[in-house]
Amino acid sequence: MRKFALFAIGTLILLAALLGAYFIVKSNTKEKPKVAKVIKTVFVDTVKNSTVPITIPANGNLVAKNRLELYAEVQGVFENSSKDFKAGQPYKKGQLLIGINSNEYYASVQSAKSDLYNLVTSLMPDLRLDYPDAFPVWESYVQDFNMDRSLAALPKASNEKVNYFITGRGVHSAYYNVKNLEQRLSKYRIYVPYDGILTEALVNKGTLVRSGQKLGEFIDTSVYELELAISKTFSDLLQIGEKVTLNTLNKHTNYEGTVSRINGRIDQATQTVTVFVQVQAEDLKEGMYLEAQLEAKDIPNAIKISRKLLVDQSEIFILRDSILDLIEVEPVYFSPKEVVLKGVPDNTIILSKSIPGAYAGMLVKVSKEENRPQATQSQD
Repeated sequence: MRKFALFAIGTLILLAALLGAYFIVKSNTKEKPKVAKVIKTVFVDTVKNSTVPITIPANGNLVAKNRLELYAEVQGVFENSSKDFKAGQPYKKGQLLIGINSNEYYASVQSAKSDLYNLVTSLMPDLRLDYPDAFPVWESYVQDFNMDRSLAALPKASNEKVNYFITGRGVHSAYYNVKNLEQRLSKYRIYVPYDGILTEALVNKGTLVRSGQKLGEFIDTSVYELELAISKTFSDLLQIGEKVTLNTLNKHTNYEGTVSRINGRIDQATQTVTVFVQVQAEDLKEGMYLEAQLEAKDIPNAIKISRKLLVDQSEIFILRDSILDLIEVEPVYFSPKEVVLKGVPDNTIILSKSIPGAYAGMLVKVSKEENRPQATQSQD
């Protein structure tokens, strides 16, 4: 009986301990709070299809259309110029740009002229006796011969015999030798071909100039060209003479240019075509960075939206009875920030701002803080 009593007491103590532990654990268990369901607020647009113009953005640096790189074809000392030969110096058409000392070479030209004069003079007695019909013409040529002027053309032979006689005496060889020297003598003077400005000066007065040496650069400041790289997709849509809107980076100044040339070759590396836009303005400078907006073509029955609203490159979110859904669309053109779409029915309600974590079937509510504009075409 004693053992039985001890066993019963021990059992009761153990049961009491287990029961106490159960109530202690149960009293420390916290109920999970109920999470309030949050409905996100969205901004929407109502679709209205229209004709959307495709505008191709491009940019580049201005380059003078007329550029003259100055190289010396003769050797001598840089002697003079109509103005101070320095970068930034403007010149007018016809002014002397570079004058190289040619005294020594000029003496060689005069010597060759004298030899020709003496040769023609020595033929005069024979012409008087053998070819009296040709004598008056050659006598007039000798009388008009001027050592200080450019050599006049030789008289034309009246017949083949006179021509053989003149040629046999070496008159034509001497004449063309003088003309060759005169052409080279003219290269000691470089004259300005058009109004412009000297952008680079690599020599100073008194410098010894060598043949083939670069002397500087001269540009026409009245006409510039902007070189643009356009995707081959739109190259066939551009035409020579088409107007182009150009603007500076700060958008404060706008210019109007004209497509002057289109390269007929596609760059294999970039798959682009080079387009040249001609522009004229007094405040333009070579090297100025400009942005261009090229009007390529019009897309009918389309809308333009932000690229952030496009899902997987072919879907967008729409709103049906406060629930989001996805529909297939047809992207037509991508710009850096926007995309032109087709296949969205009129009066469809679409998102105008992207929502993080959006999914089809998501419950949302429409913001009533402001009236959003309709999704149609937008001007760049």
